[in-house]
Amino acid sequence: MSPPKPLEGYTSYKGIPPLAGLCSMADALKPGLSVEECVRWLKRFHYTFVRLHQILTARITAEPIYELKTAFSHHAYLCAEHAAALRTRVAEMREPPLGLDEVPHPALEAFFDEILNAPSTGELLTGLRLAFQMLDDTITVYQLHTHPLTDAPSKRLLRFANMEVDDMIAFYDSAIAAVDAKMTPDWYLTLIALLRESGGLDGTQESQSSGPLPRGYSKKPFQYDPIPQRDERFTDHWNQGVNAEAFLYSEQYPAKAKALMMLFKRIREIDVPEMMASVVAQTPGKQWGYYRDMARQIWDEARHAMMGEVGFVALGVDWTQARVTWNWSYRLNTECTPAERHAVLFFIEQGLMPKTGKRYEYEVAHESGIPLMATIQDFDWADEVLHSQIGRQWLVPEYGGLAAAMKYGDQCWSKILSNWTTVRDQGLTKHDNWWPAVYAQACAAAGEEPDPLVMGYAETYEAKRADVHRGGLVGE
Repeated sequence: MSPPKPLEGYTSYKGIPPLAGLCSMADALKPGLSVEECVRWLKRFHYTFVRLHQILTARITAEPIYELKTAFSHHAYLCAEHAAALRTRVAEMREPPLGLDEVPHPALEAFFDEILNAPSTGELLTGLRLAFQMLDDTITVYQLHTHPLTDAPSKRLLRFANMEVDDMIAFYDSAIAAVDAKMTPDWYLTLIALLRESGGLDGTQESQSSGPLPRGYSKKPFQYDPIPQRDERFTDHWNQGVNAEAFLYSEQYPAKAKALMMLFKRIREIDVPEMMASVVAQTPGKQWGYYRDMARQIWDEARHAMMGEVGFVALGVDWTQARVTWNWSYRLNTECTPAERHAVLFFIEQGLMPKTGKRYEYEVAHESGIPLMATIQDFDWADEVLHSQIGRQWLVPEYGGLAAAMKYGDQCWSKILSNWTTVRDQGLTKHDNWWPAVYAQACAAAGEEPDPLVMGYAETYEAKRADVHRGGLVGE
């Protein structure tokens, strides 16, 4: 039986774009993928975003290059959001149980294991670049094959995914060129062989199995590295010679100088992604909403560090003259369990909510007369309110209430005693006072004479517990 002949000459009313502008009538007359086929593709996309989120998060802490540390934080968040959107879409398509935690193919699992285990920054970048390109190409193919009207919700989600994957590819192209990264031929062949054996990222190609999976770097299981690393611009990693909070909360110093000190507090927040990434990497088996929310907070904290970087540049100050230390993330990652680290972070965040916390910082920024500082602190404050709610959602129920969670966080924090004397005696730092040089540079850029009182600030963190509302050392 021959197919029916489409109605000739059909047009929309007065030439208004038909079908809500999704596609032409001619395109809509063509059949597309079935629901079952769509779900299979979408599950592969979901698995890819989940694994990329895992890889990026797991490599934040030990990645020394600051720009990559912040980019990994951003890209992990984007992947977490796209995975969440795909989970929702699959659930809409007659698919209970969802099976979203199942591995689509052992070879595809091995492909991502290889990238996770890349032994160097350069190879990690090239592996990520290949994975994102494969994902981008496969999403494009899906968009061409699925029906533009019947599967419009999927096409919308993947349109945004395509845009952000393209942005990430462009970033990795630039980063690879900057560090002159190269993928070894043997590893490239291993990755391609794994993709072929898995039937391609979409699973539509014929699987080319040839015995045992050709693993290279992933022959040994991945071991998460909790030790923070920094590039050569970061020096004197254990320095605790300038108590930023004591300066900020003192009534004797002017708001403009306090704004400069707050920029140090912002860029110092790079230690929060280093710590939080360890919590996520070492806490398996949670609901995806937990990983999405934690990814958002990790990205926010990386943004805060970059806000500090931008602020220093705006004020004509070389931020590398400050001592942006890793004392906080290093000690939490090596002396506390993942649950204890998260509890400490929650305890600190709740302390930022009263009027003496983030509201006070915003008011100081506004009073400083530096418009950019007001913008930075306005959004920093908003983000921290969100973070306090994330902690209440995921942490408080585990301890039976807010008071119990706060008590536990306080107890965990008390485990990290001041190491000011220890690191000095071990020769790790002299706790040099870097503040006068940074302040003088800011004054010179503004064409102002330094205030002798501000220039003479010399209070340290000696014998201080690292607690924000007791004048201590913390990235927040």
